[in-house]
Amino acid sequence: MANITVLDQNTINKIAAGEVVERPASVVKELLENAIDAKATAVTVEIKEGGTSFIRVTDNGCGIPKEEVPLAFLRHSTSKIKSVEDLFTVSSLGFRGEALASIASVSQVEIITKTSIGLTGTRYQIEGGMERSIEEIGAPEGTTFIARNLFFNTPARKKFLKTPVTEGAHVADLVEKLALSHPEVSIRFIQNNQNKLHTSGNHNLKDIIYTVFGREIASNLLEVTVKKGEVTVNGFIGKPVIARGNRNYENYFINGRFIKSSIISRAIEEAYRPFMMQHKYPFTMLHFTIEPELLDVNVHPTKMELRFRDGEMIYHMVYQAVANALAHKELIPEVSLNKKSEEKKEEMPGKKFQPSPEPFENHRLMALNQTAVSQEKKPSDGFSFPKRLIPPQPESVREPDTLEENWLAPPVPVLEERPVVKQQLSQMKQEQKAEQLDLFDGKLLEPESRIKHKLIGQVFDTYWLVEFSDQLYIIDQHAAHEKVLYEKTMATLKSREYTSQVINPPIILTLNRNEELLLNRHLSVFTDMGFEIEPFGGKEFAVRGVPANLFTIAKKELLIEMIDSLSDDTSFTNPSIIYEKVASMSCKAAVKGGNSLSAAEANELIDQLLKLENPYACPHGRPTIISMSRYELEKKFKRIV
Repeated sequence: MANITVLDQNTINKIAAGEVVERPASVVKELLENAIDAKATAVTVEIKEGGTSFIRVTDNGCGIPKEEVPLAFLRHSTSKIKSVEDLFTVSSLGFRGEALASIASVSQVEIITKTSIGLTGTRYQIEGGMERSIEEIGAPEGTTFIARNLFFNTPARKKFLKTPVTEGAHVADLVEKLALSHPEVSIRFIQNNQNKLHTSGNHNLKDIIYTVFGREIASNLLEVTVKKGEVTVNGFIGKPVIARGNRNYENYFINGRFIKSSIISRAIEEAYRPFMMQHKYPFTMLHFTIEPELLDVNVHPTKMELRFRDGEMIYHMVYQAVANALAHKELIPEVSLNKKSEEKKEEMPGKKFQPSPEPFENHRLMALNQTAVSQEKKPSDGFSFPKRLIPPQPESVREPDTLEENWLAPPVPVLEERPVVKQQLSQMKQEQKAEQLDLFDGKLLEPESRIKHKLIGQVFDTYWLVEFSDQLYIIDQHAAHEKVLYEKTMATLKSREYTSQVINPPIILTLNRNEELLLNRHLSVFTDMGFEIEPFGGKEFAVRGVPANLFTIAKKELLIEMIDSLSDDTSFTNPSIIYEKVASMSCKAAVKGGNSLSAAEANELIDQLLKLENPYACPHGRPTIISMSRYELEKKFKRIV
């Protein structure tokens, strides 16, 4: 057996780097978070060859004093915390003190930094964890961090990197998430000398959503704002029409940190369940502000995971916030007979990119602007500004309610010395908001609109046609009836209006240890519903009674499926999860497609649909109603050219 020895510092640093620096995106993440922690208002990220050969991050933050620069590259050196007690109140994105040491141990690093009180800046070079030089240099306020030849001294790690295109995509995705998590910071991303992203830093989250995700998503958002105790949630969620086959569009940030949480994810998906097809996931962009004492962020070196002190409260708050945002909204999808020409265009408007100044040039250019404007003569009916000196700022004048129109409009310069311009913009804002309010008048399923419905008839013995307010609505009788039966069954289960039916012989269930624990934990829920379950010896349980209204469907497969749907965090929900499983199975009695209904039956079905809180989707997420505008029909028949 080999002797036990202490590893040398170089080997220790490379091992530690394996936990922090997984790929170029990891380097960009750590440097961007450091820039944001340094109170930077503008950050520029530039990479080449996917970040494997060149990464540069420039910010206008507070900078690092010369005497502290070498200390910053030592392991476990940080300015974010001082003692172990600070871990319970940490509010910064970084705090471990491992990032810079890990990056420097596997790349060639150069840093140029200057504080606001320093006359000159500092240039420091370190390669493979070994210091090369430190000198004074002229530099703007802030920090520029350059990392070259990532994994140059660990070729085995470099072989596991993907192609430059793939690595660049990971970096781009990370920069977008950090831009979305900090709308108050202007972030610019340059890849292979091409501008890929530039946010304004105007605190407007909807602007950044439009920039990153495009017009379709930005025009189908619902706002969320909730505060409960020391927890605040605000942001946007997408309407159910924005559905994806994976969870990539489920984004949520806690205290400005992008994280993944099974509790939050489950709450979001449970709230969307009545509105969305199975195996489809929604779009969310939620910002959580939580007191640091209620969190444990010291879980993993990447800081992508955390623990909540009260996970049940977080679950219920997220669930209610999302459910309330979706409630009482007209969520009927509209279909089009013609493919719009806009769909062939790029999602982003075809606006040429205008070069913007680097972060450290903003103060100089603003000073030049004020000097140039003050020297100009004031025209009588308008004004003009020297074009060369003004940094482009179209994002700062866009309003979220008129995002599409203002995006295509020319940028409007805004200065405090021009009150006329501010008054005009205020009037425009009021007019545009007034137009938006009319969109929510005259909903199809409002009780007062019911008498105006015109039932045209049935097609294919499945779909009912209803005319209302220049719209043709098409109702799927099976989905609508299924939804009505589902809600009735749910109401019956919750109000305990059922009886138990004895079955003989009993259903015997064989459960493993985990399933047995889950069943015992939630046995009272099954009992309250009318199930009679008792131990049968060993790993087996006997089901001797089932709810009378579920007698025909309460088979062994249903019971196993119900238990499988339970998990450790089911306690964060309520018995409705089990109810929904039973109710969705009890909808087998719904009228099928191809069965003809009379007009009286169809009217009764629509009346029952009116009384539901969510009449827009069946229990499996399929739409019950779609609409088609009169304009689309007349366009198809060439009445409109």
